[in-house]
Amino acid sequence: MEFLIELWAFMRARKKFWLLPIIVVMALFGGLVVLSQGSAVAPFIYTIF
Repeated sequence: MEFLIELWAFMRARKKFWLLPIIVVMALFGGLVVLSQGSAVAPFIYTIF
């Protein structure tokens, strides 16, 4: 959790708010890959990529 606080402080101090959508999309794709590992949804994810 400390990492997220430091990341937010960095983005706020350096005015790098454009990084936020990139981080959110990467986290969503990462969560999608982790949750679909070995499930019935896995074949549908391959069609996305």
